[in-house]
Amino acid sequence: MPAPRNIAANIGRVVAFVGFLVVCAAGAQWFVEPPLIWLARQTDHVIRVDVYAELVAALAATAVMLRSIDRRAWADVGMGRSALRARVMMRAWTVGLGANGFTCVVLLSAGLMHFVSAPADESWLGAALRITLVLVPAALAEEIIVRGYLLTVIRDSIGVRGAVALTSVMFGVLHMRNPGATVSSVLVVIAAGVLLATVRVRTDSVYAASMTHLAWNWTMAVPFHALVSGIRFEAPGYRAVTQGPAWLSGGEWGPEGGLIAALGITLGWVWVYTRLGRKES
Repeated sequence: MPAPRNIAANIGRVVAFVGFLVVCAAGAQWFVEPPLIWLARQTDHVIRVDVYAELVAALAATAVMLRSIDRRAWADVGMGRSALRARVMMRAWTVGLGANGFTCVVLLSAGLMHFVSAPADESWLGAALRITLVLVPAALAEEIIVRGYLLTVIRDSIGVRGAVALTSVMFGVLHMRNPGATVSSVLVVIAAGVLLATVRVRTDSVYAASMTHLAWNWTMAVPFHALVSGIRFEAPGYRAVTQGPAWLSGGEWGPEGGLIAALGITLGWVWVYTRLGRKES
């Protein structure tokens, strides 16, 4: 890995990456979304395609920085072939599944979440597939943007702890525009950012962080049919609804927005920090 650069130069690289990301996102909206929208319409189902444009933009901006500006390898930002180790991917998935499963089970047991009936116009498996087709690119795009190039460059300047803290705050800020966002929900997202950044650092893999991210969201959206960061997905047959104080249960943000979710994240972080390490690299 290249030697650390000075802070001023790395600030310039962060600004350049954000600039390229904006340009690539605009290009993806013009050239990637239209054919995907046409394809989605052929299925007679409403499927979000903007997440695919976001993923293309994230990959393109990263490629520009690595090939034209930094002259670095994909492995330097946790995206090399060695970062796709099957054992690490499975353990990273388990972290997200366990942390959010714990959250939802505790909420149900405490009476802070319950199920309500919903129209069953579509099949459960069909909805699960369509939800997964949205969650996969969404998780990967966010991890590439926040914990790929950006985390690497910031780490070069101020060290690992500073990079984890700063990118986690960025992650929280990016979610402030979501429906139902509150101070408590954004703080929990920042805590989730610390968990995801720890996975990224301990495994040296953006893909592993994406698996944890995906498992966390998938657990809420597919088996529980709950809100995911304030966003509602298909819920044929039933839907999980939180109740009680929003700071505890998550409120309109969903089960991941309260203190119980913060506890689940903390337990996940402890496991990652103590059990998921570079020895598996």
